[in-house]
Parts: sequence; C-alpha cells; structure tokens
Amino acid sequence: MAAIAARGSVAPGTHHRLMHDISTCCTGQEVHFRRSPGVSRLPILAVCRRLCTLCSKMTPFRAVIPSASATFRNPCKACNWHGRASPSTQFSKSRDPEAISFPGFLAIRPGGKQHQKGAHSSATFSSTASMALSVAAAASATSLLCSIAVSQRQGWGHLGSFSSTGLIPLPRRLTSDCRRSSQLHVVRNVTTVKSSVATKPAGAIRKIQRMLESRERSAVEITEEYLSRVGALEPSLHSFLHVASDDEMLTQAAALDRHLAEGKELAALGPLAGVPTGVKDNICTKGMPTTAGSKILEGYRPPYDASVVKRIKDAGALVVGKTNLDEFGMGSSTENSAYFRTANPWDLSRVPGGSSGGSAAAVAANQCVAALGSDTGGSIRLPASFCGLVGLKPTYGRVSRLGLIGYASSLDTIGVLAQSVEDAAIMMGVISGQDICDSTSSHSEVPDYTAGLEPLDSFSSKPLKGVRLGIIKETIGEGDGLEEGVIRGGVDSGVINAIKDAGRHLEELGATLDEVSLPTFALGLPAYYVLATSEASSNLARYDGVRYGLREGGEDNGLAGMYKETRRRGLGPEVKRRILMGTYALSAGYYDAYYKKAQQVRTLVQQDLVRALSIFDALLLPTAPTAAFRLGEKITEPLSMYVGDMMTVNVNLAGLPALVVPCGTVPGGPKGLPVGLQLIGRAFGEGQLLRYGHIFEQTAPVRLGPLPELIPA
Repeated sequence: MAAIAARGSVAPGTHHRLMHDISTCCTGQEVHFRRSPGVSRLPILAVCRRLCTLCSKMTPFRAVIPSASATFRNPCKACNWHGRASPSTQFSKSRDPEAISFPGFLAIRPGGKQHQKGAHSSATFSSTASMALSVAAAASATSLLCSIAVSQRQGWGHLGSFSSTGLIPLPRRLTSDCRRSSQLHVVRNVTTVKSSVATKPAGAIRKIQRMLESRERSAVEITEEYLSRVGALEPSLHSFLHVASDDEMLTQAAALDRHLAEGKELAALGPLAGVPTGVKDNICTKGMPTTAGSKILEGYRPPYDASVVKRIKDAGALVVGKTNLDEFGMGSSTENSAYFRTANPWDLSRVPGGSSGGSAAAVAANQCVAALGSDTGGSIRLPASFCGLVGLKPTYGRVSRLGLIGYASSLDTIGVLAQSVEDAAIMMGVISGQDICDSTSSHSEVPDYTAGLEPLDSFSSKPLKGVRLGIIKETIGEGDGLEEGVIRGGVDSGVINAIKDAGRHLEELGATLDEVSLPTFALGLPAYYVLATSEASSNLARYDGVRYGLREGGEDNGLAGMYKETRRRGLGPEVKRRILMGTYALSAGYYDAYYKKAQQVRTLVQQDLVRALSIFDALLLPTAPTAAFRLGEKITEPLSMYVGDMMTVNVNLAGLPALVVPCGTVPGGPKGLPVGLQLIGRAFGEGQLLRYGHIFEQTAPVRLGPLPELIPA
C-alpha cells in the first residue's frame, strides 16, 4: 500500500486510516482556503476514485490539501467507518491571509488552525519545519492512483509529488494557480495512473488524431486493429449486417497516411480523419447494402449516400460497416432483425436495446469509435443506457433525414452513439446543419459543440453553479403514472436509486435540483404508438415488389397476388403488427377517435415539456424502467416491450433534444449492468446538454469498469 508520509513522526498504523479519512471527509461541506488580499479566486476541482481499504468498496475521493492532524466525523459512505489520524508533524507561518470559501476541500491557514465546517480538524505550524504531505488513493494494495505533496521551505514556495524515494517537483502546469511564491500552492488536478477498477471516459477521436499527428501510430495500424476486433467479436456479438472489405478500409487509411507523410495538416483532412465509424443499416450508403434489417430490402444497394454519411466521409471518417437493427427500426431490443439478434457486450445473454442495438454494441465493444443511429421513440437512448454509452438524440430538424429509411417521418431523427461526451460532440458538429434537399432541416446556425467542454483541470469548484435542473417526479416512483403500477411500479428500484444518486452529485457540483410534475407524461406512450404506427403504415406501403427489393408471387398470381406474397415473405411479424395497427387507426371510422386524438395529446405533451423547460435548464429522468433484459424475455409480449419506451417517447413527440450518459450499474451479468441518466433540453440546446453531460461524466462518483473478460481487450 502506498504510504502517506510526513516529515516528523507518524503514529504506527496511521497510513491506511489517513488515506481512508482524506478520501471520505469532504462530502460537500464548506471548508476554507486562505489567500492574501487581492489574489483572485482559484477554480479548483480534483476528483479521483479509490478503493476503500476497509470495506473494499468504491468511495468518492475529493481532496486537495489534507490536514496533518484531524479527527473526521464523516463516515465512509460505503462502510460507515469513522477514523482518526494524528501524525505529530508541526507547522507554523506568521501570515494571516483572509479566508475564502470552497466547498468540498481542506485548507491550511498559516499561523493558526485548519478549518473545516462540519468536521473537527486542526494543525499547528513551526517556522523551521518542512512539510511534505501526500494524498494517495489506492485501487489495490499496490497500485498508486495519485499523490500530492506540499513542501514548505522559507514560506509556501515548493510543490511536489511525494514518493518513497523523496520529494519530486511537479510539472509547472499543475501549479499554474499560484499567484506568487509566498502563497499556498494549489494543485488543480490530480495526475492519475490508469486503474483497472474504474476508468474516466476519454475522447477516442482526439486520441486517435493525436497519435496520427505525432506519428505514434499510422492510420493503417489503427484501422487494422479495429478490423481485427470486428472479426474476433462478430461471431458472438453480431453487431454488423455488413462489414466493409479489409482492402477498401486499408486503402483509405493508406491514403490518409500518404497525405500526412506529404506534410499536410491533419485538421485539413477533417475532424474525423482516420476514425472508424459505424452506420445503422437504415441509413443509405452508396455501394454498401442497406436493408433496414428487413428481408424485403435484402441485397439493395442505394445509388447515393445519405446526407449524414456524406458529411462524415467528407470529414475523413472510415465507415467500418452497417450495423444491425430491429426491422425498419420497429423494436426496443434488436431482436426483431430479420437476420440475427445482437448481444449486449456487458452480458451476451442480454439485449443491447433497440432499435440501434447494433450501433451500440459495436461502439461498446470497441469495434468502431462511434456510430450513427436513428431515434424514433428512444432508439438511440435506450441502447446507450443498456450498453453504458453516451447517446444523443438531437432536436428534430437539426440533422438532415435525407437518406434515412422512413419509419415515422414526424418523429425520426438521426443521432450518435459514442463512448464519451466529447466524441458525441465532435460527431454532432459534423452531421448537423441545414440540407437543401431536406425541407424539414433547420436553418438554425450550428454552434461548436466542443467549445463548452472544458478539461477537468479547468473546472471551478462548482462548475454547474446557477444551473436549474428538474427531475420528473412521475418517473422516479412518486407520480400517478398511466395507471396504478405502470410507471410507479414498473421502474426498477436500482434504476431509481442510480438516478437519484446522479441528481445528488449534480447538486454537489452547484446545480439546483427540484422535482417537477408533468401531468401528461404518462399519456405520451399510447399517443406515440398510435401516431408512429399510422405513419409507418403509410411509409411502408412503398415496399410492394414493383420498384426495388424483394419480388415474390410470379406473373400467374397477378398484381394483387405479387403484392400479397412479397409482403408476406418480406416483412417480419412486428412490422406487420404495426402496419395493421396504423391502418386501423387511419381508417375512416376510427380516424377521429385515434389518430386525431393522439395528435391532440401530442400537443399537450409538448406544451408540458416546453413549460417545464421555461423554468429549468434541463430535465432529468431514467432512460428505461430497467437495465438490459434477457434475450427472448419479452419478444412474445409486445405490450411489455412497448412499455419499455415510456421514458423516451415524449421527447420525440415534442421534437426536443435528449442526452444519455452512464450514471451507474445495477446487479446482473458478470460485472453489473449499466444504467443511463437522460437529460432533456430546450429545442436546439444540444450544446448545453453536452456541457452538463461532460461535467457529470468527468466528475461522477460512479464509473463503469472495463467490459467483462468474455470480450477480448
């Protein structure tokens, strides 16, 4: 175990206890930093994760300067342990600077006592003493996550990193907050060593581009790595319906390497240069099969690229292949594909969500860096939650739908799935914008979505100060629901606890969190299924065997016989079910009772959400009522499957943006099952949502570990 050392005597057995105390003492209380008059406020946030040395559970760690002598009365959140640490080192300093308040951090007041609101701690100082304190967090008995040390020689003039070999100066960039050599130096971020217990989401796109720019790796090497993972994992995952040929991918990668060798700037080749990307198979790709997961389009190769595909190719992306989906996007588990089922990388016996389950599984298993998906009623967000990813459903009209095979045209939206918020922001910046070929695309200017994503070491102590968040009470077991037990009883308690924990963490970051009631929230699900199936029955009428795709029946059966036989053999049971439902709702005798009424309910749902967002900056709720369920568990119960969309469909009815970020796990599978926090924003407020999600992602006390060992590294 890495020891916490101080120059002076340290009581035997203190080391482990002090590590435990430091990692749990700062639980959002107000403590004091000291500075001289005229020195500006220092934005500080150092967040790590560590393994509790007593109970072997993960606990939050937030600290900058530890006390030299303290009794902490705040117990470990994991094991309720109270500790005491009393090394006998003494320090002093004659200066008496003014105090400023920073929640969640310990501070030293030279020439007096150390203050911490809510916990008893004190320290005295000697002018001849030299201080060397380190803050350490251990992921195991031998792996050191981080260490900080402050050495005081003739004033507060030296900052270094302590190790068993002595005091080593830290890089100057870590002490950039120091305004003068006579002041207390503060580390803005703790340098960490990679841990196998928990990892912080990192931007894979920027990482790839840094490697290409530095010539650390070539585009060919990176592409070969991803292709090898696709080949190794496809027999168990089934993420892709079609994979680009190795020759095609490597030729594109080699061309990129030649451009760089000729001295061209990587930025000139596009923000996605050399990035392997997946595309959902209901988005048209020139030269690649596009089947929408249906036998009726088997072998169809579009003569053009969808607008989003053209944009990512122009940005330098390498399209790995076409990902699996529920047929025509109709499903919540990717079990309705006409070809095969996709498995969840976290547990191969469970679904990845749907309908963009292939895209989610491919990104989660590192078969590609990011992937395009489509969202009609939660088809991006649900797989993101089930597979532990970031999923962004943009505002209706923000992204062109040209080339997207239609399911419900007033609800369909193309979005992204990625491993980090930064990657999602980069992808969104590429695919967003007006398309003159799509009359529903918006003229609104596209901002730089990465501009608001600050690095962790530049966060203030309260990066979400002034942000108002509302948590929808009907989704966390405190509302009336569609009927007794549907929402209130249908949401898993582990999911509710994960969402509430995420809300508390956002409050610690400075946000104001209040409950908000949306009386029409539960009405969205039945309205959605009337409207979506009605539009589907109209959109899918074009698949008749005349113009393209499958043709069955022969000349002897006549035109009507060909229609009947082609659709009988080419469409799956779920698609047929939804076409029948939609046709019934649009029929002359029932149009007013169903379709018209559903449109009226849609207006009420939209008004409720817009009204709430006029008060709050974003709304919080679960992404799904449960974590990923088992393959085959609900496939024979369509109504049970439909209820799984109750947290997502309202966003599509209102045309608003929504972001999903991982917020924890619930028991299940080899290493637990991910849970996603959903944030709903104002129209065209994707940048704001990405900023909130990025801050949460970088500071969240609960992180997802590596995938189970059944997925090769």
